[in-house]
Amino acid sequence: MRGPAGLAGPALKKADDFRGTVRRIVGLLWRDKLRLTSVIGFGVLMVLGMLAVPTVLGRATDHVIAGAAAGDVDFAGLAKILGLAVAIAVATFGITVSNGRTIAKMAQYMAYDLRTEADRKVAALPLSYFDSRPRGEVLSRVTNDIDNLTQTVGQVTQRVVQGLLFLIGVPIMMLTISPLLTLVVVLTLPLTVLAARLIGKRSQPRFVQQWATTGKLNGHVEEMITGHQLVTLFGRRAEGAAVFKRYNDDLYENTVRAQWVSALLGPAMAFLGLVTYVLVAVVGGLQVAAGLLSFGQIQAFIQYTNQFSNPLNMLAAMFGQIQSAVASGERVFELLDAEEQSPEPQGAGDALAAVEGRVAFEDVSFRYLPDEPLIEHLWLEAEPGQTVAIVGPTGAGKTTLVNLLMRFYDLDAGRITVDGVDVSTVERERLRRRIGMVLQDTWLFEGTIAENIAYGRPEATREEVERAAQAAHADHFIRTLPDGYDTIVGADEGGLSAGERQLVTIARAFLIDPSILILDEATSSVDTRTEMLVQQGMVALRQGRTSFVIAHRLSTIRDADVIVVMEHGTVVEQGPHEKLLASGGAYARLYEAQFAQPAVEEEDVVATPARA
Repeated sequence: MRGPAGLAGPALKKADDFRGTVRRIVGLLWRDKLRLTSVIGFGVLMVLGMLAVPTVLGRATDHVIAGAAAGDVDFAGLAKILGLAVAIAVATFGITVSNGRTIAKMAQYMAYDLRTEADRKVAALPLSYFDSRPRGEVLSRVTNDIDNLTQTVGQVTQRVVQGLLFLIGVPIMMLTISPLLTLVVVLTLPLTVLAARLIGKRSQPRFVQQWATTGKLNGHVEEMITGHQLVTLFGRRAEGAAVFKRYNDDLYENTVRAQWVSALLGPAMAFLGLVTYVLVAVVGGLQVAAGLLSFGQIQAFIQYTNQFSNPLNMLAAMFGQIQSAVASGERVFELLDAEEQSPEPQGAGDALAAVEGRVAFEDVSFRYLPDEPLIEHLWLEAEPGQTVAIVGPTGAGKTTLVNLLMRFYDLDAGRITVDGVDVSTVERERLRRRIGMVLQDTWLFEGTIAENIAYGRPEATREEVERAAQAAHADHFIRTLPDGYDTIVGADEGGLSAGERQLVTIARAFLIDPSILILDEATSSVDTRTEMLVQQGMVALRQGRTSFVIAHRLSTIRDADVIVVMEHGTVVEQGPHEKLLASGGAYARLYEAQFAQPAVEEEDVVATPARA
């Protein structure tokens, strides 16, 4: 594609449905019917007032000319005419102010509505949606795009309504003065429409690209800020800055081109308006000379000509902003139209009111991508109260297995049951209330430590929170903090070490008292001594509960009732620790490889001086 200045530019993505997006935006406005109706009503009154003023002023001109010709100007009559014009202008101003306030409220109601829908949508989207998109890009749609859309709607609505009413009312007033002059004005309309279409086709893809690049830039900035410590540690600031520069340059280039092309419409409209004005002046002057029109009438007609072109000029001036808003609207609607997680089954009741904890995976198959198998025909059963450890190499499907139990993803085939009840027939929220989960990646929300521990049970008392922390061996370090349990922490660590944050999440699991427990490398971020303390707490936590423990350090799962070894999404071995070691299979190889490593390293250390 060639750029506006004849320079080669990148291939651009056009708006998928410009008109459809505009219709949806109008539909959003129509939700606030009362205010939208008020805006239209105010607009009618404004236009009627503004249309009346040229006619009244034309009467005043004719009144003065007629009086001058007679040698006696009736100033009292002139004052009445001018007083009427002033009264109309004052009333129109008051209506305009009221209309602006109404439009501001309507635009903010639309923003509120969109943010609410976006928040609900994000909560209803499956994990697969976020797996395939940077978080910053999604955030950009919820924040930047919604703000851009609603701000433009607030600025444009009054002008659009006013412009459309002018385009209807002005020709009617023109026809009452001179059909010939009206024809001259109307003949320039096709050129105006053609200019708008040609320029719009060139600029709209640029605005689409602009906001797509904005999303990419926000995603990259979010990653760089969130991972600032890691970026600094590995010396990747230069590479991060290079990526930022590339996105920033793309954003600059597309924004400049979009604004440059859309700005061409203003001068084009001004030129066509000037041509129309000249034609009206010439033809109108001839009609005045022929006695077909009075000076007041031609004065009023010229004012109507300006009123006819002003809405077009205003829309031309905001043309780029309108296209930008439509591009943002398209991105917002893409988010709102995204496919949600599968709906809950009809009539799903609380079939898991009292969970014993028998969990069975029956011929389960699942894949993230259609052409890349992961778990195929998996069978696994855990009895109530058992601790099932899941081990295997990276990518074997360990975490995927527990994610399927939590219904974070839907199965491709087979079923998972809890106490004989197919989990796909149970509401997700009810199912997850029975399951406690501690992840390898800790996450603390902005708030106090007590609030973070009580995240799964907001109604818990302070005594219950402290007992959960004591069980997780977190109470001691919490009390050493400046404000104890009221210390403010958040996603940016809040001064806590990785191990301390892990202990807080473990305490969170203690507090909800789940029937089924999932520990995904739950002690990976704590030191050896703390791990021993946490393991003691875990033993107490696992009592009477079915537990699934994902671990890479095999020393932490020796006491598991059943150890399940997975490779390529399939269970290749299962049994207790001693039996699996004796069999000399996959588990024994993993165990030997893990515990032989220190010896190998020690031999290397001893051998190094000799080689030196």
